[in-house]
Amino acid sequence: MRDDDTLDDQYSPEDTTGRSDDTPSSDQVGVLRDTAATPSLRTRLGALVNARSGGPSRIRVALATGVACCLGVAAFAGVQVLPAERVEPVAAQPALAERAQENPASRSHDRTPGTASPTRSAATPNPKSAATREAKPRHRPKPRPKRIAPVAGLDRAQMENAKAIVNAGRRMGAPRRALIIAVATAMQESRLYNYASGVLPESQRYPHQAIGWDHDSVGLFQQRPSSGWGEVGELMDPEYATRAFLRVLLEIPGWQNLPLTVAAQAVQVSAFPDAYAQHEWRATQVVEAILA
Repeated sequence: MRDDDTLDDQYSPEDTTGRSDDTPSSDQVGVLRDTAATPSLRTRLGALVNARSGGPSRIRVALATGVACCLGVAAFAGVQVLPAERVEPVAAQPALAERAQENPASRSHDRTPGTASPTRSAATPNPKSAATREAKPRHRPKPRPKRIAPVAGLDRAQMENAKAIVNAGRRMGAPRRALIIAVATAMQESRLYNYASGVLPESQRYPHQAIGWDHDSVGLFQQRPSSGWGEVGELMDPEYATRAFLRVLLEIPGWQNLPLTVAAQAVQVSAFPDAYAQHEWRATQVVEAILA
């Protein structure tokens, strides 16, 4: 120990402990400043060891210095670590926020049938959407003709021919009485079958249900082409034959007040004028069934 109260460090390098007391104080201060400016861990630990050889005050100073150094190192390490740990979550926050905004919007969107998905653009509509499908017109099936059960002892073919007579008369605007006279006349002339003629082979080329041999008489009303009723093909058509009969009937003055057999005979000029009356009640029943 020197007389200048300077504590010799037995662990310090020889160049530090072996210096003479002639060294200017300004140089000593410079050395201390350089050492304090760049303290090393070994120097700090050495000071801590040297402090144990000194008094309590030196020990407290050494401990305070060591704690400060440790806090400084920890603070430096924290500054280096914490930003690295915090940068990644902060950088991911915009993407997470954007996804959080998109997902609730898609879940809260109304999922109604026939509407396009919110992720689809207007240029690519959903082909399965009811809003984008063009409404196709529905082809309604044509109403089937009303089938009427045969009445008054008629079969299906006879009932269909009676129906053809009634429908043709209604299209002409003929009254109900004229329809009954027409049906009764056809019952007498052809039994309500569409007859072809064995004398006119041409008549057999048209739809027919029977063949007769009464001169050239054809059709439901046995009208003769030779008498001016029309062509063979026309008279084989139930509608045309009915219209031909009713045109003549409706031209007879006061036909509505004539007995059925007289009115029918005035049109047909038959050899049996009284034969039509027997079919009046059956003809009435048939017409009522068709018009019902």
